[in-house]
Amino acid sequence: MNPQSASGPEYLRLATTLLRRMRLASPEGGIWEAADIQWWSRKDRRTGLFWLDGDGEPLAAFLATDFGHSVQCDVLVLPADETFAGDVWHAAIGYCAMGYSDAVEFTVRLDDAPGIAALAAAGYTLADPVGVVSCWLDAPARPPVPGLPDGYRLRSRAADPDRPHPLIARNGRDVEQRLRECSLYQPDLDLMVLAPDGELAGYGLFWPDPVTGVGLVEPIRIEDAHQGRGLASNLVATGLDLLAVRGCGRLKVCSDRGLYTRLGFRRLDSATAGIYQRPDGA
Repeated sequence: MNPQSASGPEYLRLATTLLRRMRLASPEGGIWEAADIQWWSRKDRRTGLFWLDGDGEPLAAFLATDFGHSVQCDVLVLPADETFAGDVWHAAIGYCAMGYSDAVEFTVRLDDAPGIAALAAAGYTLADPVGVVSCWLDAPARPPVPGLPDGYRLRSRAADPDRPHPLIARNGRDVEQRLRECSLYQPDLDLMVLAPDGELAGYGLFWPDPVTGVGLVEPIRIEDAHQGRGLASNLVATGLDLLAVRGCGRLKVCSDRGLYTRLGFRRLDSATAGIYQRPDGA
């Protein structure tokens, strides 16, 4: 079975479909949600190879996303026999060796035996054993929404579309256009906190997936001058309420920082992913 390359809308469609299939097949499997891939699509440079079944539906994929400082590589495989998974991993590593001279990093669950074996055989080494964590919260257990300090306001992109998008400073002027190309993006779940003087104090994106019932929190940012005032707790708790209203029964964030644990998120240790790096000169 030979993989097929895809880009643009087809890349997003296939990656979204595959990650949804993986989540439905295994509620605690994998590393990423479909919304993660859609969020990453704000970046120009991305590559996708997909293994398709007889109906043209994805069974596996190799995704490479260039974040500037490094190329993040992910191998996605529906639960299957280890022989098929091993073949996909070997093909992905071979493609990386031919296609990239920059710093390359693979994210792989620490219980992914075929992936770890393939990476070790190719000379990759574990650089960070806790590169990605998954924290989950059942929607009925979400916390109440605390109040905002006097003068601060919470607004959505849908309610305030004329203001420059909050993500422009860190993601470029095309970020809103790219977000609107994503099927899971909803402007009324694109939130920002405004300071009393009207300046941006923080922002957050919340991604509901009606197919899997998972709501993803990514990203959250409070500007330095406004930290320590409870803005993040209000922002995240509000977003979790909105995700629950849209039918998300499980809520997820790829971080175990104190903010999220205080709100009730708990780390799923079995879903911890390590970062494997290519040896120098490979």
